Amino acid sequence: MALLPMIFVLVQSLIQYPQPAGDGLDEATHRQMKERQELLDHEMARLLQELEEQDKGWGAVLSGALQQWPFWVLAGVLLLLALWFSCRRSSRQASNNDVNEGEERVHRQKAYMDVNVEEQGDMNVVANTKEDRKEGKQGNVAAIEKEDSDGGKGESSSVEHREKTEDVGNEQGILLMDHREWPVEALVRACSVIPGMMDSLTRVFVDSVSNSPYPVPQKAIGVGSAFEGWSPHDWDGVYHVLVPLNPPPGHTFHLEPNSAGQVAERTFNVCVELVCTCEKEQLAEKPLCFLHNSREELRRKQKRSLLEMLCTSSYLDVEKTSRWFCQLVRSSWLQVPQWHSWHVVFQPCRRSCRLELSKGRESLTVEMLFGVRRGDSDIFVSSQPTKATITASTAWAETYAVAEAKFFRHIARQLPCESLHLKCLQLFTCILRDTGFSSSTWKTVVMHVLTTVPLSRWHRRAFARRLWDIMAYLDRCLQLTHLRHFVLGNERLPAEISLPPAMRGVVPPNLFEHLARDPAAHREARQAYGRLRFCLGVLLSSH
Repeated sequence: MALLPMIFVLVQSLIQYPQPAGDGLDEATHRQMKERQELLDHEMARLLQELEEQDKGWGAVLSGALQQWPFWVLAGVLLLLALWFSCRRSSRQASNNDVNEGEERVHRQKAYMDVNVEEQGDMNVVANTKEDRKEGKQGNVAAIEKEDSDGGKGESSSVEHREKTEDVGNEQGILLMDHREWPVEALVRACSVIPGMMDSLTRVFVDSVSNSPYPVPQKAIGVGSAFEGWSPHDWDGVYHVLVPLNPPPGHTFHLEPNSAGQVAERTFNVCVELVCTCEKEQLAEKPLCFLHNSREELRRKQKRSLLEMLCTSSYLDVEKTSRWFCQLVRSSWLQVPQWHSWHVVFQPCRRSCRLELSKGRESLTVEMLFGVRRGDSDIFVSSQPTKATITASTAWAETYAVAEAKFFRHIARQLPCESLHLKCLQLFTCILRDTGFSSSTWKTVVMHVLTTVPLSRWHRRAFARRLWDIMAYLDRCLQLTHLRHFVLGNERLPAEISLPPAMRGVVPPNLFEHLARDPAAHREARQAYGRLRFCLGVLLSSH
């Protein structure tokens, strides 16, 4: 701006002080030069005036702007607020899109469950999980649409409302799994100490009962939730082991089913029969035969049969066996290597033997049950009573605990995340407890889902999806009031689990039969499922 006035002043000085003209110039030339000088003076004055006015205009504008600074500050604050609200609206829209995608994924997951009930009441569940988010098979979708149109119209609105509260995001499931203290690891220590202790006791047992009329204890088997790797909320902290009993020489066990009791909670009598051992006598083993040797000879050599020792009539008595077994444990404890490091307190029970073990601050409670194997299978009759009260001392309850424990070990060897199914069980039985479903129900449901969803999909990032798979399976079972027994009649059991031939073809009992008979109980179970569904959605969305 300052350079222009200097240029004009220089031009003006040149005009005002022109070079003197020669005397030879005529009067017309002098007149033209004078007019030219006046014209230039006039133009220079005009330009200088415009320049001064322009400088004054910019100064006025700048001065006015500076005087209005509160207005510009307020405008800037409003602009910042507008930008903040715009960003917040964009983030809400993105979050709503994520929720909509999650709800759509839940709907597709629910569509893969196709439950077909056969004429005999058998229910086969076919689960097809589509993790690549493609459309499922048309048959499954058609079946679900048919069920919704036929019998589920009254519940469709409530189910749809509950589905909107779900959050099946993988990140929430991972955070829930990582930030929870799971007791699965805490059980490893105890379950690694107890088997070694039981093996030491078993070796002493075999030496103690050799050449005696008492049953022969075999290798103890850890059973129950603790040895499966999880613990329900109502777990009493007792580790259960099952000690199989083999008949002594000259005897055999034969199982006779009782007429009383349901299929899923059957009881048996263990009939003790004498067998001939005369052939072994010819082989120079010279055992006395309880069938063919005279009673006088047996009495003289102080040989008594199991029928005289632990039986009532011709049946093995649970309470007499329990008393004998507790005495055997007490007399054998000082011969095991662990006796000097563990303090033991014996607590005899009517149908078992309980040990209170302590070492410093560490303490364990072990309950030793005993049972008789059904043939060469993994099914036993056990001294542990069922939920129904067993009054007869000769009644032995059928148990599937050994087969279930083998199933959990089989699953743990094949899963990418070996404890994911256990954490699912732990969540439903402990964190989401008091929802109206027992621990045994959750265990049965989870085992069924493990045989329907491919094991390769039980990985860490799929924790939330597997939880909703379990919920979907339970929902279908509640709708049809039909939950199949897992072991009886299950054709999907691993080959390593051995069942009696007659048990493989049996119709699986319905564990929800009480809901089918009682509409009020069924309605209450459906309401409990709705509350559980909401609680699970809140739990996942809070992580």
